[in-house]
Amino acid sequence: MSRRGRGAPTGPTSVEKRTAFEPPARLAEREPPLERVRRPAATAFGTVLVVLRVIAGVIWLVSLAAQWDEVVEHELDIAIEGRPEAAAVDAGLTLVLVVGAIILVVQLALAVLIWFGSNGARITVMLFSTANITIAALDSITGDVEVTIKTTFLTVALDILILLALSSREARSFARRTRGFARPRRVAPP
Repeated sequence: MSRRGRGAPTGPTSVEKRTAFEPPARLAEREPPLERVRRPAATAFGTVLVVLRVIAGVIWLVSLAAQWDEVVEHELDIAIEGRPEAAAVDAGLTLVLVVGAIILVVQLALAVLIWFGSNGARITVMLFSTANITIAALDSITGDVEVTIKTTFLTVALDILILLALSSREARSFARRTRGFARPRRVAPP
């Protein structure tokens, strides 16, 4: 038995090492076309995370609608009972729910596009995630909102994981591949 142990390759193997810095010109190059492209795990995982982010948004909208009167009275210091502003407060809830639903539908559409390899959708979702993380960080630093499980912990965690998954080299390569109509090669039977 050799020093390498059982089942270790005996011949020389070539492993391409990843550099610590990639020049911008290399990042802008198109990936060579592939005959058959498999969806990388990073892209699939990123898509699932975007869908989970949409589900978290739906839960947040439902909980906001259920606690709307309390939010208006305690956060905005507006007394609602028996006042003419009650209709305006209800219109505000409707506006928030409609805008939130539109944003969630757009995120769901972007998740579908990422699944099929859209680079623009991947970059857009990463920009949204970066903006959400930055806003949560600024709110935490200024003391407006504390990052807890009840507030923004779940959404910030999902945004960070989305950013990590979709910014990977494999996800980038899958999204930036040249789109051709090449058919997979057929292998002749032996």
